[in-house]
Amino acid sequence: MKRERLFQILGLVDDDLIEEAVPASSAAAFKRRAATRRLLGLAACLVLICGLGLWLRSGGAMNGVSGGADGMAPGAGSGGSGHSEGTVFMSYAGPVFPLTALETGSCLTAERTLTWDFAPGAYADGEPRQWGAEVTDRYVLSNPGSEDVTVTALYPFAGNFDSLARVRPAVSVGGAAAEAALYAGPYAGGFSSAYGEEDPDHDTLNLAGLNSWEEYQTLLEDGAYLSQALGEYPVLDVPVTVYHFSDFEAPHEKYQAATQAVTFTIDPEATEILCYGFNGQSWDDETGWRQYSYFVPDGVRRESATKVLVVLGEDIGDYTLQGYKDGGCEAGEEVDGVSCTVTREETTLDAVLDRLCREYRTFYTQGRALDQENAFDSVPFSMYRGAVSQLLTQYGLLSGRPKDRYADGRLDDILSETLFHQRVLYLAFPVTVPAGGSMTVECRMWKEPSYDFHCSGSENVGLQGYDLVTRLGSSLNFTRQTAALENTEGIEIVRQNLGFDLASGVTWVELDMEQEHCYLEIRIKEQDT
Repeated sequence: MKRERLFQILGLVDDDLIEEAVPASSAAAFKRRAATRRLLGLAACLVLICGLGLWLRSGGAMNGVSGGADGMAPGAGSGGSGHSEGTVFMSYAGPVFPLTALETGSCLTAERTLTWDFAPGAYADGEPRQWGAEVTDRYVLSNPGSEDVTVTALYPFAGNFDSLARVRPAVSVGGAAAEAALYAGPYAGGFSSAYGEEDPDHDTLNLAGLNSWEEYQTLLEDGAYLSQALGEYPVLDVPVTVYHFSDFEAPHEKYQAATQAVTFTIDPEATEILCYGFNGQSWDDETGWRQYSYFVPDGVRRESATKVLVVLGEDIGDYTLQGYKDGGCEAGEEVDGVSCTVTREETTLDAVLDRLCREYRTFYTQGRALDQENAFDSVPFSMYRGAVSQLLTQYGLLSGRPKDRYADGRLDDILSETLFHQRVLYLAFPVTVPAGGSMTVECRMWKEPSYDFHCSGSENVGLQGYDLVTRLGSSLNFTRQTAALENTEGIEIVRQNLGFDLASGVTWVELDMEQEHCYLEIRIKEQDT
């Protein structure tokens, strides 16, 4: 069966060119679909340790708590994502996690105080805003023993590479700023059907993020995810053949969406193809026929001029190049004057990925203003590069059972989505607690709330949700935990299970150590005009 796919890259291809490239008569043929992939024998040659976790999306209904003075009375929640009590939000920001230590069995005890500060902020233009909260997560570690104890403290936080500059906590030990090493776990979410529940077991085109604190509990409680975060990235020292396309020519004055296609036949049992910089793909499962196409760079569209086919296994042999009026690559739409230079290279997959990651870093940063936040200013290149390999072996073609989203071998998706994938990150730093004494550790960060989208019609638009977990993933021996609120003049509490009472001035509460999950939901008070 012949299949086709047009890679429509948001921000890279103008809408009018997409419409021109896909005639109405063939638009349905370009619906995103993935071919069935076979286990590639080369995967057995990979030198890597890549444990795959299983994270299930919560399928049951969520209970809710709502109403009452400062949100204490029970009631109903909303629909979407969230936690087992309170509102189930459409966008779930994840909880504040407790500090832990790499070492276990020490005599240290810990007291924790978490403070949400709701002081108003401002947009870049100075306009007032009230969104998110400054969080101070403070620990007093005590050592009742007769000798000093040094541990490697680990502070986990939910986020992604793209938002790291905003959400990375600042750590201090004993009142002095601490140098903390950054570690990142793999993609923490899962996949879901593009057609709802129609075929959830055989359609994994969509990303499915973690929707509740219970899903984080499933992710973290056995320690396997932390082990992956602290472990080595996969080594992909696999021989590959690479075809580089360059020196492009096309009659752009006549065909704004001029396209070039490369066509060849492979043995699907012996060969797999990874691509970068291509806008379309067609294939036939039975014959092994393949066609990859790209809009010929014109210096106007913002897209990478790097076009690469990476062959794993047997080489592709003979191929043909043909120009077309547009991305449809339909018979009868061929044009002359479309050309390029093709260079063949034998190398390793690691070497190719390193070059492409650097190319993508350049492409990504060039599209941003000089003063605009840049993920690569915060994420070490080696970490990003390792996470790309990790995703390729976790869910891509080298996993043996790739997800539909990555089954067609498009490296552009792997490289770009690595920056935005939901994950848990860790800050590691040493803490020495003197014999018979104590040491204070503070982790300060801006915390985005969970929320429902504007224009969604939800009755909870404008509601901000905040979660904390008391002991999930922590090896510390907690003797006490408390929570506090600051600068509450501009907020009202809608729902909670903490016990704050702003009307009575109760802004500090003792936490029940047997209660694993606490939540707070607030709304900004309307300002007098």
